[in-house]
Amino acid sequence: PDPQVPSAEQHAIAELPNDVLTFLMASRYCASDNLVKDAWDLFGQTPEGWQRVEAITQFVHDHVTFGYQFGRANKTASEVFREKTGVCRDFAHLSIALCRAMNIPARYASGYLGDIGVPYYGAGDFCAWFEVYLGGRWYTFDARYNTPRAGRILMVRGADAADVAMITSFGNHQLEYFRVWTDELEDGLDDAVILEMLQTRPGGEALVFPSSAREA
Repeated sequence: PDPQVPSAEQHAIAELPNDVLTFLMASRYCASDNLVKDAWDLFGQTPEGWQRVEAITQFVHDHVTFGYQFGRANKTASEVFREKTGVCRDFAHLSIALCRAMNIPARYASGYLGDIGVPYYGAGDFCAWFEVYLGGRWYTFDARYNTPRAGRILMVRGADAADVAMITSFGNHQLEYFRVWTDELEDGLDDAVILEMLQTRPGGEALVFPSSAREA
């Protein structure tokens, strides 16, 4: 599951590594400079570090209503804050913007999130969450679900979704097929067992059909 370290401290800006400083800056979808007053009004009295990030995560989780009908490609953190609706990337963008407004380095992360350890609610989708730099390392937070999760499959990280778009299209397109399976593996499984699992889909379907397999 996502590591939980309540003792993780917030760094003074002068102590941050050079490659982390960029994640304090406003970005296309996370214009943190537009939310500075709101952020300090909401979280200025919270303890710095982990507890402040938890407070931001809880706020976004409660403040924003999830729904695919609320998503749009150019929606910004400020618009999410005002409209109080969005998809997972909007939860992440607002959280990132509020963290940066409080001088906490934050970056966007995206990938797959299965249903390991939680009830099955049907087929999943691409998922976005965010990471913050505390105590000398990056930690995962997820304002949409607001609970530690296991089995995240990270694909990309960036300042926001403009850095690491799920799809970049130069014309009309239609997604016809998309499936991802995640399974929790027991420690000590034999390599042959793992290989067999990787070679077949649930139900015994081949992952790569012979007609499309590349010959060695």
